[in-house]
This record gives sequence, structure tokens and C-alpha cells, in this order.
Amino acid sequence: MRIDLHNHTTRCNHAEGTIEEYIQRAIELGIDHYGFSEHAPMKFDEHYRLSFDEMLDYEQEILDAKARYQDQIKILLGYEVDFLKGYLDRRVLERPVDYLIGSVHFINQWGFDNPEFIGGYKNQDIDTIWQTYFDAIEAMAKMEYFNIVGHLDLIKVFKFMPKKDIRLIAHNALKAIKKSNMVIELNAAGLRKPIGEIYPSETLLEVAYELDIPITFSSDAHAIEQIGFKYEEVTALAKKIGYTKAVTFEQREAQMIIF
Repeated sequence: MRIDLHNHTTRCNHAEGTIEEYIQRAIELGIDHYGFSEHAPMKFDEHYRLSFDEMLDYEQEILDAKARYQDQIKILLGYEVDFLKGYLDRRVLERPVDYLIGSVHFINQWGFDNPEFIGGYKNQDIDTIWQTYFDAIEAMAKMEYFNIVGHLDLIKVFKFMPKKDIRLIAHNALKAIKKSNMVIELNAAGLRKPIGEIYPSETLLEVAYELDIPITFSSDAHAIEQIGFKYEEVTALAKKIGYTKAVTFEQREAQMIIF
């Protein structure tokens, strides 16, 4: 069974291709569970996400596609929600979706994964930046609103690596993820970024495995050619660590399947 739960549409204003094209490509690749998880609306950085007014249309589009393709592929509906204190909105958190991905893209409103703001890494101690990021991941997990942790160690995107042991930096966040019954995605997008590495790193994935934290798979596609990106490499890493099963969701309920 092939799973790919983190994918976008043109409604985020930085993706290409139609929903039909995404689904057709997923079918061609033999993906069994394919999820759309558009960047959820919030009153910050509004250009890079759908608007509140578009939510119902987005959801209906995915549900219509789910019905049309029900005999060929399982289509799932989700949102990728930015965890940013002061901006979480119940209009998103309470939607009747299959799952919510919780992601951290901002540290105190600094878009650390945006190349436009890469200069921000020069203004602070790198260990402090990493710890602040994982403190946000911990706080997100403790809210118990989300099903999946998006790209766990996104902070490594530009290869500004900490001096301190990453396992120590992420320790409390991983404990919180375990306690909240969240799932970590193995996200292939990191292989397309300067870091050239899957999110999360093998080191952090080993810790997750030791803590018995479940996993799922994501290509984080923003274009047709990114669907199923490096799937064999991603699943090979999971198997190397010891994982044999992955999670998919339906109406916020986790389902474990062999991959």
C-alpha cells in the first residue's frame, strides 16, 4: 500500500496543476491513499494560503473528486495548519476533515524556511534558533488538535545546523508528540531543498522509532512532477529504521497499514 498525505493545490497561490492532474498522476504511480492538505487560512502571510472564503469550495472540490475516483484511489481531505501563537482559528481546527497536519513555518513571525528571509539566521545563535523551533513543535503537540507533524525538522532546510546534539534539542518535542498520539510524516520535500535530506533526519527518526511514534508518508507536492517524489528512498529509510507499518486517516481516525 502506498500513502501520500501531504499535497497542495493552486489555492495556496504557490502550486501548479489541477486537482484532476494530481489524482491522475497518483493513480499512475500506484498510490492507494492520496491526501490533499492545502495551507489552511489564517490572518498572517495570507498570500501563501487559501482564504477563509475559499474553504468550503476547496473541501467540496476534494469531496467531489473523492466520489468520482472512489473505485480507483482513496482521496482524503485535510489541511496543513500553521502553528503560530495568536493566529490559530477554530474555523480551521473544527472542520470535518480526515486529518490536520500541524506545521511550524514561523518563529516569532519570521518565515525561516523562505529564502527571502534567510538573513534571519545571522541574527541569533543557531542553537537558540533550533531550540525555539522545537519548543514550538512541542507546544503544537501539546494542543492535541493535530494528527500529523509536518516536516518535523524543517528548520534544517538551509543547512544551518546546530552545534548541540539534535536529539537533545528535539527531546521534549518528541515526548510531547508521543503523548498526544500524533504521527510523524516522512516528507520527501527536503530532498528538493538545500539540505538534500528527508524530513526528519535518520537520527531523529531513530528516536521516534524508539518512542514508538507512528509514521506516514508525504511528498509535499506543489507540482505534478513532485507527486510520489523519491517514494522508494523514503520508504527504504523507514524500513532501515525498523518501521513496517504506516498510518493513514479517515475522519480523524488513524488506520495502520503495511507499506
